[in-house]
Amino acid sequence: MIPQKEINEKDTLSPVPSQTASEPDLENEFAATVDIGAATHQGLVRENNEDHYLVVRFQRALAPLLSNVPEGILEKSYDITGYGMLIADGMGGMAAGEVASRMALAKVVQLVVDTPDWILSLSQTKDLQAVLERMTERFLQVDAALRDTAKNDFTLRGMGTTLTVAAMLADDLILGHIGDSRVYLWRNGNMTQLTNDHTLAQSLINAGVAKPDDPAARSMRHVLTAAMGSLGEQIEPQVRRIRVAPGDQILLCTDGLTDMVDDAAITAAIGDAPSAQHGCQDLVDLALAGGGRDNVTVVLARLNPVSP
Repeated sequence: MIPQKEINEKDTLSPVPSQTASEPDLENEFAATVDIGAATHQGLVRENNEDHYLVVRFQRALAPLLSNVPEGILEKSYDITGYGMLIADGMGGMAAGEVASRMALAKVVQLVVDTPDWILSLSQTKDLQAVLERMTERFLQVDAALRDTAKNDFTLRGMGTTLTVAAMLADDLILGHIGDSRVYLWRNGNMTQLTNDHTLAQSLINAGVAKPDDPAARSMRHVLTAAMGSLGEQIEPQVRRIRVAPGDQILLCTDGLTDMVDDAAITAAIGDAPSAQHGCQDLVDLALAGGGRDNVTVVLARLNPVSP
């Protein structure tokens, strides 16, 4: 297990030119220090912790050493640091849930190493589309790997997991998501949910059959309509790109937090915490104070503005 002190990262995202398809000539200089924290707890009821999380740092760099190419044609240097944040909430009998969530994260890392996205420039529409398609393909590959493992080991039959991935490179945040874990964006004191809950309750709400506070909907909020490895139909992960800015905070959490703590309390805790790690611990403490009926895991990234 990685010691907690190694999870708390404080680094700088270097300024790089960034543009969107709708603003082809815009150069948006993005610079922020990144403060990342993470915390997990098995809760007060469960015997095992079936949640797993992972925070990784990756770099894209180029530094020409020797060349006779005329000056100005090649980039003098290129060095960008990015981060990957992943959480998985496992399910299944015995230790199957722990295996599923752990295996999902390990498989994602393997696939990323084999096909790194940061070789592409997300300022190009075609490159962005390639990255989104690759994220979808990776989810399908992880799903297939979990199914194959369960078929070959009867002790793991029925195992499954949620999977939520957030990859941040400069001001681009790429999300991949299946299940009822969540990603939130905290901005200027307000919090927005960036992921959809793949639950029967949310399906009823989306169809207009129920409202969020209806007893019928609340009773079905843990019934997943999509998960990695455990359901019969092919998954359709939610994949999207978000632009972030200095001052933003990105929260990934399992339902052990959101079932115990309402959005207003989460928003306040994130805004009041002196650091990302303090924010994570405060959120876990709130979940435990609310009953701690499930495993709870949180990862929080703060993009602290750099003074001119």
